[in-house]
Order: sequence, then structure tokens, then C-alpha cells
Amino acid sequence: MTWKTARRSFYYDGAPEPEDPVLTAGKVALLVIDVQNVYLDRPDPATLTGDDLSRYHAWTPFHERMHGTVIPSIQRLLAAFRGRGLDVLYARIAALRHDGRDRSLSQKKPGWNNLLLPKDEAPSQIVAAIAPEGDEIVVTKTTDSALTGTNLRLVLANLGITHVICCGIFTDQCVASTVRSLADESFDVIVAEDACAAGTLELHDRELEIMNMIYCSVMSTDEVIGYLPG
Repeated sequence: MTWKTARRSFYYDGAPEPEDPVLTAGKVALLVIDVQNVYLDRPDPATLTGDDLSRYHAWTPFHERMHGTVIPSIQRLLAAFRGRGLDVLYARIAALRHDGRDRSLSQKKPGWNNLLLPKDEAPSQIVAAIAPEGDEIVVTKTTDSALTGTNLRLVLANLGITHVICCGIFTDQCVASTVRSLADESFDVIVAEDACAAGTLELHDRELEIMNMIYCSVMSTDEVIGYLPG
């Protein structure tokens, strides 16, 4: 089974196989979404008890996937794009004001998305292992979608980009929101599945199945690199 037949949802059962993407230098970009310190930092479990310790262990598979699979895959994508002179862009969640009043409502509601990440503080920075280099563009957002709350659509259009390779976290939240926004703006989107993670592997796999073939093509990092020009 290849990317052309895998991860088929109910809607695409029996649909024809998609054509190979034609990725052209100057028209394809890599977008790394929300791989920030706040999501990779962990407390010392020896300091935790009760529900806090249970949540620590519940998140362990995510951290194992991030360090063992996702970050190495993003590093390979970065090396492939940079080595070919192709555009690399980043998106990150960060508040422009210290009190976070500029955040969207979804980032103010109680619960998981209730984040206050001032733009200049360490938790909001992109993790060092995949940090931007040179003049690579970083957009700062207070929304899930990297297009809705930034000028990213305009930037991509000005760069002449038609195809966007997406990776990062979380598959079922900011990655999915960005993919849908890109698709609605008529960008051709590919998601590198082993360069993404959700809170659980079940959520990751389910979201990829939902998005595949309508909002994006879902491929492995190896498959993406195989289509890159040059």
C-alpha cells in the first residue's frame, strides 16, 4: 500500500488514485507548525503526584514520538529543502501583548488551549533542534490556523508558492486548521505524516484519514523528499 491508497476515509473508498504531485523549484515551500518549547518541556516526575503524575504518563507516548520520530523527520525535511534552495517557513503561537489580550477566543477558553505565550519569552520559541536559519520567515499567530491570524497567505502568494508541505503539531488542531485554510485558498497541500504528532496516535491517525484526499495528500517524509525538485 502506498500513500495513494492508504488512509482512505469513508468518502474516498474506491476513489481513483491521485496523480503524482509536480513540485517545482520556487513554487513549493515547507511550513513547520508550532513546534515550540512549551510543548516539549516536561516537569520532573519525581515532583508530581495524583492527577498531575497521571497526566505526565499519559503524555509520554507523545514525547517519545516527538523525539524519536517527528523532530528527526522535520530535520530531514529541513535539510532537503535547504539543500535544494527551497523555501522554509514557520508558524508559532505567541501573544503580541504580555497580558495576551490579542489572543483569539479559542486560546482564552479554559482547558487545553488556554495558552499565554508572550512572543519574546522562552516557552513560545521554536525548539532549537529545528530552529529557523538566516532569513527564513516565521509568522506569529494567536489562532489555530496559520493563515487566519497572519499575513501568511499573502506571503506565500508573493513568493509564488503553489504547493505547501506541512508538518508539526498538533495534527488534529493547528496542523489541521492550517491545512484546511490552505486548501480553501487553493494551495496544493501535502502533510508529512511522520513529521507530525497529536496528543495520541489515535487522534493523529484519525485526523490524517479525515483530511486525506480532500484537503491534502498524506505522505511519509521519504515520499515527500522523493518528489522534491533538484
